[in-house]
Amino acid sequence: MRIAVTTPTGNVGRHVVTALVRAGVRPRVLLREPGRLSPEIRDEVDAVRVDQYDAASVAAATEGVDALFWVDPPSEGADPLADYARATGSVVRAVTDNGIGRVVFQSSVGAEKRTGAGEIDGLAHTETALDGLGIDVTHLRCGYFFTNLELQLDALRAGVLQVILPLDLPMAWVAPRDIAEVAAARLLASDWSGRRVQAVHGPADLTWRQVAGILTAATGRPVRAERISDDAMRGLLRQAGMTDGLVEAVLGMSTGLREDFVPEQPRTVRTTTPTTLAAWAYDTLRLRLTDAPS
Repeated sequence: MRIAVTTPTGNVGRHVVTALVRAGVRPRVLLREPGRLSPEIRDEVDAVRVDQYDAASVAAATEGVDALFWVDPPSEGADPLADYARATGSVVRAVTDNGIGRVVFQSSVGAEKRTGAGEIDGLAHTETALDGLGIDVTHLRCGYFFTNLELQLDALRAGVLQVILPLDLPMAWVAPRDIAEVAAARLLASDWSGRRVQAVHGPADLTWRQVAGILTAATGRPVRAERISDDAMRGLLRQAGMTDGLVEAVLGMSTGLREDFVPEQPRTVRTTTPTTLAAWAYDTLRLRLTDAPS
């Protein structure tokens, strides 16, 4: 089976690549800078330099592919949803031009709303476009990534976790490695067809207060959760260098899901994955917090 993987150096994609290699597959990896691949993996893959927003280059890079792991590239522009639409155009052209019959798409909890969830609306657009192609497609509706905490390293060093969601609102938290294992299993399995939705919820739903307690125990640093206003969060995101359009798209992922939202897929044994936040925080976040502040 010929499998292509996008964002192969990302939080999920790099683990998808290694899982496929361990399974005996030599994946074709699509990325802007092949030099970013880790040295130990370079001889195990076929790397193709690709801009995922360039539909022609994506189509050329996926010629002869049987299955594709597609991740919409992160937007840094003024109009994130327009960027998602461009990326969607690329995957649609690749599938159509090359007759790719199977796609596993990294989506998100909240994409089922279709509108009103900020940046997640871009993922919803990709879902519906892939659904319209009549191929075998699995949408991975993922929970909140553990690695998103790395965006708040300076705040965590100061002992605070700032959020705009209610501190006692439970939500699914998941390790990117666990998402990758589900994705690789879907790519390699031959006993499914049609449109599927596979939620990836991590081991437990956690509130932000619980998260702060877990981080305190795992890292040895006191952390408290603090709810701030939407405008205060806007200010923090702008200070981080985000455009106004990206700020609103990122903010919308929280504001669009914080009131009366119930995920389409309930937590079950099929959606629950093993890596705990405590284990990840001890193994990864604890070390990052000892790095020199940025």
